[in-house]
Amino acid sequence: MKKVHFGLAMAIAAMPLAACSERAQEQTSQAADAIGDDAKNLGSRAAAATDRAADDVAAAADRAGEKIDRAGDRAAAESKEAARNADAAADRAGENIERAGDRAADRTGAALQNAGSAIRD
Repeated sequence: MKKVHFGLAMAIAAMPLAACSERAQEQTSQAADAIGDDAKNLGSRAAAATDRAADDVAAAADRAGEKIDRAGDRAAAESKEAARNADAAADRAGENIERAGDRAADRTGAALQNAGSAIRD
C-alpha cells in the first residue's frame, strides 16, 4: 500500500517535469530513487536496532534471573547451615544442663551423707 502511495506521489510530482529537460527529469528520478532507497534502508536499520535492543533486554532479564536463583540458593544453604548450628548449640546446652544437674545431685548427696555422719557422731 505504501509503495502504491509513494509511486502515485512520484507520478504526480513528475507531471510538471514534462516541460523540463530530459537531464533534469533523469536527475529528479535518480533523486527520488535515492530517497526511496534511503527510506527502505532506514526502516531496515530501525528494525534491526529494535531487534538488537529486544535481544539485549532478554539477555539482561536472563542474567537477572540467574543472579536471583544464585542468591536464593545461597540463602537456602545459609539457612540450612544456621539450622545445623542451632541444633548443635541446643545439643551442647542440653549436655551442659545435664552435667550441671548431675553435679548438683552429687553435691546434694554428699551434703546429706555429711549431715547424716554428723548426726551419728
